Amino acid sequence: MNLPTWITFSRLLGVPFLLYLLYQPTVNAHWIALGIFLVAAGTDWLDGYLARRLNQVTDLGKFLDPLVDKLLVLAPLLVLIELGKIPAWACF
Repeated sequence: MNLPTWITFSRLLGVPFLLYLLYQPTVNAHWIALGIFLVAAGTDWLDGYLARRLNQVTDLGKFLDPLVDKLLVLAPLLVLIELGKIPAWACF
């Protein structure tokens, strides 16, 4: 695995921490969850840039990047719906 794929994989590993923090009742945990989300969103751009710039585009990266993007957005959204923070119709 190359550097861009490792960056993508690290975003995948951040999703469980993000979800755990969203379930915590403290405001500080929610701010940390926001920080993790923003870092993960920033690394989404970074891994794509590095893959193209270093000519390290792989089939694994092409598969993993959109999958992790969807998990990074959908999982917290479903947790926020479950916790009643946002209405379910807002997903659509």
